[in-house]
Order: sequence, then structure tokens, then C-alpha cells
Amino acid sequence: MLTLFEKIAFIAATVASLYLTYRTFNLAARTIRRGDGRLYFEELAARLWRAIDVTLTQRTVFRTRPASSLMHLPIVWGFLYYFLINVGDVLEGFFDFRFLGSGPIGQGYRLIGDVLSVLIIIGMIYFLVRRFVAKSPALAFRDNVTLHPDVQAGLRRDSLIVGTFILVHVGSRFLGASFWLAAHGTSDSEPFASLVSNLWGGLSSDALTVAEHAAWWLALGTILGFLPYFPYSKHMHLFMGPLNYFSRPHRTSLGALEPLDFEDEEREQFGAARIEHLTQTQIFDAFACIMCNRCQDACPAYVTGKELSPSALEINKRFEIKATMPVLAAGAESPRPLLDFAITPSAVWACTACGACVEICPVGNEPMFDIIDIRRDMVLTQGEFPAELQGAFRGMENSGNPWQMSESRMAWAAGLDVPTVEDTDDYEILYWVGCASSYEPRAQKIARSLVAVLRAAGVKFAVLGELERCTGDTARRAGNEYLFFEMAQANIETLNEVKPPHILVTCPHCYHTLAKEYPQFGGVYEVVHHTDFLNELINAGRLKVGGSGRQVNVTFHDPCYLGRHNSIYDAPRDVLRQATGGALNEMPRSRQGSFCCGAGGAQFWKEEEHGTARVNLTRYAEAKATGADTLATGCPFCMRMFDDASRDESINGGPAVKDVVEIMAERLGLDV
Repeated sequence: MLTLFEKIAFIAATVASLYLTYRTFNLAARTIRRGDGRLYFEELAARLWRAIDVTLTQRTVFRTRPASSLMHLPIVWGFLYYFLINVGDVLEGFFDFRFLGSGPIGQGYRLIGDVLSVLIIIGMIYFLVRRFVAKSPALAFRDNVTLHPDVQAGLRRDSLIVGTFILVHVGSRFLGASFWLAAHGTSDSEPFASLVSNLWGGLSSDALTVAEHAAWWLALGTILGFLPYFPYSKHMHLFMGPLNYFSRPHRTSLGALEPLDFEDEEREQFGAARIEHLTQTQIFDAFACIMCNRCQDACPAYVTGKELSPSALEINKRFEIKATMPVLAAGAESPRPLLDFAITPSAVWACTACGACVEICPVGNEPMFDIIDIRRDMVLTQGEFPAELQGAFRGMENSGNPWQMSESRMAWAAGLDVPTVEDTDDYEILYWVGCASSYEPRAQKIARSLVAVLRAAGVKFAVLGELERCTGDTARRAGNEYLFFEMAQANIETLNEVKPPHILVTCPHCYHTLAKEYPQFGGVYEVVHHTDFLNELINAGRLKVGGSGRQVNVTFHDPCYLGRHNSIYDAPRDVLRQATGGALNEMPRSRQGSFCCGAGGAQFWKEEEHGTARVNLTRYAEAKATGADTLATGCPFCMRMFDDASRDESINGGPAVKDVVEIMAERLGLDV
């Protein structure tokens, strides 16, 4: 098809494009390598399968926005299929033959290409209209969210460049097929291109040849022109997204943090103050970001009017990298700290560490971890953090609990004759009471109810008593990693001496820390949350909950560190169905999509950042809207947040707030 001159010109253009592409991709790779740690490529087969699965099914995209997700699907499939189409077009151009022949394989190949081309064009028009004409609010940011100076204009410009590239590339290739069909006859294997080919019936053979050549050059030339721009474009997410699933750390749960190395005497930086202090995975996230704002929609801080937008954080990182990539790639210090362009201190401390942004991201980005690392720098390196947290830190360090309480850790058990490990070694499970149930009056009722239920089931248990200390979860989420490290070591030493057969907890934060984060420091234990354990007791026949008890209209709030962080969804619901004798009245946002109570990420110990609403009131209002009589939860911190919300003047009436085990104790008629 191509003339000799065209072949030489295409080869020269390809060489030039690949050279420039190598330079820009090399800059991106060197920038990513500036990050701390490394990318992870263990368990390659499983990682590869997950990347392929997510890419082909787009199941992570379809979690929300079904209409836009449906429009996005053929664009992704088309992008993948066009690898084959472009190879075929180059071969046809150079060797003047019909790629894959005219048999069933060739006809199938052209039919798929024809259909996908039309769907890609329709999809891209939809997205361009959505951004530039309809100006969808889902793609916007509130005025109080910090944005990199280049974001507003840069997003529009980049979206226009990418949209135009796709339309020109696919559109010209589609037109080229129609020109060929006009010259050689229509085909059932290319119905849409055949339909368009009827428009060219009046053109001469020479004119059709010129048009076909022009379309070929336009289709493939746009690729050669766009390739060097790829690392600077949002279009980079098309392959960086799947690679993100392929290369990010394997976590024991969604929210398990990576420890800092305090034994490295040469280390001066703890946490992230600048781009290069982030991990390689976190820098990779900026390239993978699809800029869809789904994480922003799920973020409790953003939804309630705070300055935090996890989407803006990733986009700000991306535009700063775009502006400074040669500097970063060369190994120099990035020009500005993260707090100067990526996120404000108020936004940093508004994060509840609920993991909603991680759960919802279609490409596996984890902005929550960026925020924790920024907190680590602010606390450990700069010594700047909300003053209210100082009391919690001091309490954990001096008294072993963030309440700063010095009295006996067994006060909650007054009159219950609860055995400690110092009194007996005849127990099947160690009950880790936790700071909340030890010192907070409302949470103490959870502990007392659990003891009553355990005894009703004939479970032999013991507690650590005065040997127990805070797990350090609050310190870790607040960025005080060193305090957490010290508390973890002390608790692990205690537990290793006791050697508990199993550990039972009523606090999801204790569960998460003991089960998923202490193993990082050598503390490996069998840990079970009380809702899971209650379900086991029921299924084993050790708890008798039969009979015709009064039905209770109950809705269940999934605690972030029980549900989203550790995937425990069914057990508390199974227990509640047994205890209430009826079906649950689910809130619209439940299970993976549950809305935070507002206590996580050390928020419980400080004033909530300024916004348009309080997180706990927003969630409690959802529970009230269900018409349920009781709001059940499985976390003492959620309990306290909703208990406070139920007494707020802005809410007129609402469900009673109870823990799952309290409802079970009532069902069994136990005196607590």
C-alpha cells in the first residue's frame, strides 16, 4: 500500500518517536525510583492474573457510576484491541496484504474492530461532553480544597488533548477502513464502515487511494506523536493502572501500614515531607490516577465539607511531578514540600483513615497511606500536630492508655470476678479488653455484656488485667510511629510470655493491630473479633438463642476496621439475625461502602476539622432514616460517636445505640 518514500518516512518517524518516548518514559521510571522502598513483584502469577482480571472486567470501575463505567468499558477494550489493529495496519501498509486474510478469522478480527471503533468514538464524545459541556459536578472540587496551580487549566487541557488524540486516531482508522471498502466493495464483517463507505461513492479510485493513505498516516501518526507525551498525560493510567495492581505491596489487610526502620542510624527522614520521601508505590499512584474523583465521593471528610480530597492529593502530586520530572529524575531535591502544593495540614488531620478511598479506587491507588506518611513527618520530624493529640500520646506513653487514666485497668469488671492470666492458666481464650472498654463508661457495658455471654456459653477465658496496655493504634494512625513501635514491642513481649491460645477482642482497632500489624514485629497470634466468636458459639450450639423472643427493628453500622479493613461483614449480621429474630434494616451505605463514624485516624482524640457537617451526625442521620429502633455496631469507638450523636440537639429522636453483644445478652436475658 505505501510507497517507498512513505515507508522510509514512517520508519524515520517511528525511530524518532521511540527515541523521544524512551527519554520521557525513562524520566518517569527514574522519578518513581526516587521513592522510598521498592515496587513489589512477588507472587507474579497471582498479581498478573489480578491485573488482567481488573483490566478486562473493569469490575473496580463498575463499583459506582454505572452509566459512565459502561461508556468507559469499550474504550478500555478498544485500547487493548487496537494494539493488534495497529500492528495489522502497519503490516498491511508495508506489505500490501489483507491482515489475517479474508476467512473467518480475518472477518472476526475486522468485525470486532469495526464495532469497537464506533463504541470508542461514542464513548469519547460522551466523556468530552460530560467534562466540557455538561461540566459534571463529579469532576469538580470544592473551593476549600487545595489544588496545584496547574490543575484547573491542566486537567481541561490534558483531557482535551487525550480526547482529541483518541477521536482522531480511532476516527481516522475507521474512515480509512471505509475508504478501502468504497474502493473494494462493502463487507458484512465491517457493517459500520461499510455504511459510511456509501458516502464516498462519487470519489474516483485515485481519490480513494489518497484518502486511504491520509487516514493511515493520521491514524498511526497520532500514535507516534502522542507516545512521547504519554508520561505527562492522564492517559498514562491505561497501563499504569493495571501495573499498579501488579506492583503494589501485599498487605495482610486493606489498612495494614508499613513500619519505619528505627534501627537505621543513618536515617534522618521519617515519613514524607517531599515527593521523593514517598514510597515508590505512592509515586506510582500519581501516574496511575484516573482522575475520576470516586475516592473524593467516598471520603467522609470531603463529604462533610472538610478540606481533604484524596483525589486532589493524587492529582496535585501528578502535576507537580509533571512540572519537575527532570529535577526529580536527576536525583535533586524536589523544589517544594508536599504541604506547599499537595495538601494542607487541616486536610491531613481531617483523614479518618477509614480506607474508603483505597477501597473505591478503580486503579488501586492508596492515598490514605500518603496521608499517614505525611503525618509521620509532621509528628516525628517536624513536631507539628494538633495539640489535643499530645494528651493521648502522653497517656499511652505514661499510663498505657490514651485516656491518661491511672486507676486500675480492671475497674470495668467490678463484681464480676473476672480471672486474669496471673490467677489461672486454665482458659481457652484470652480476652483483650482494650482501652475503651477498660476506661470509657459506655464501652464498659460492652465488656460486661461479653463476660456474661461467655459464661452463658461455658467459655473459659481470662484477661491480662494490669499487664494489658494500649495496642498503639491511635499513635500509629496519628503518625507517631515510634510510640507505636515501643508499645507494640512491649505488648508482644507480654503476649509471648503468656502464650495465649487465642485472643478475643471487642474493638476492631485492637483486632486490626494485633492480628494484622503486630506480625510485622514478630507477634503472630490467633485473633478473633467478638462478633465472629459469637457466631462460632451459636453455630457450635454453645449459645442457645432459639425461641420466640421479641423482634427488634435493627440496622447495623459496619465499623471501618472491622468491615472495609478486615472484610468481616457477615458474622455480625448473622448474630444480629439470631438475636433479634428478624431481618436487618440495612443503610444505603453498608458493607464495603459503609460510611465512617468519624473516630478513626486518631480523630476520637481531637476536635473535628471545620466543615459543613460532623461525620458522626451524618452517619447517625442515615441510621435514623432507616426507621430502625436500634443502631447496632461492633466497635466501642463507633458506639461512643453515635451515642454522642443521639444526644445532639440537631437530631430529634433516633435509634438506640447498642453493641452486637449487648443485644445478644438482652436476647439471652442475662443480667449485666
